[in-house]
Amino acid sequence: MSNTDADVDVGESAYATIAGRATVQFRIQGSEFIGHASPVETVEDADGFIGDVRAEYSDATHNVPAYRVRADPFREYTSDDGEPSGSAGKPMLSVLRGRDLENVCVVVTRYFGGTELGIGGLVRAYSAATKDALDAAETVQRRPQRRFQAVVDYDDSGTVRGILESEAVDFEAEYGERVTFDVSVPVAEADDLLDRLRSATSDRIERRPR
Repeated sequence: MSNTDADVDVGESAYATIAGRATVQFRIQGSEFIGHASPVETVEDADGFIGDVRAEYSDATHNVPAYRVRADPFREYTSDDGEPSGSAGKPMLSVLRGRDLENVCVVVTRYFGGTELGIGGLVRAYSAATKDALDAAETVQRRPQRRFQAVVDYDDSGTVRGILESEAVDFEAEYGERVTFDVSVPVAEADDLLDRLRSATSDRIERRPR
């Protein structure tokens, strides 16, 4: 098992991740390998994805996880889940590192087919399942996001919505006693956006972290 805090820059620059979830499968000498890949935002997301796969494939011989997550500090994790040490999780993590992917979690499920593959065969199989799942998910570039809630009275809601739409910012609005905008904005642009919202509402905006 490996659970490390790596020296990786998690600043404001763009990073490579995957666009969405993907699942692939193949057989080698009777054993079935199923590769699952998912984008994640936090260690909790990664742990949740691993748990979901293990629950769905609870009858499998092994469910081997690996992830790299932009946290503070940066987190990498893998486990061989009962396979010989270094034969499964480590090569999966090596694939993620080799592609310089972040905020990605991969789980490879194995149903044993009765034939031992040996250490080299396992390394190749788990690496291939990881690569195939990542290829199916497609690599994209993302920018680190800051998330916050902007809460205003109805009189200011049109102004806030107009600014968010003009800046092409991702947001959702909830209309209750007041209007709450759940906002996600690139870290490098967050302070300028908040200043603009405060100025446009004469500082009547209430900001809450998410």
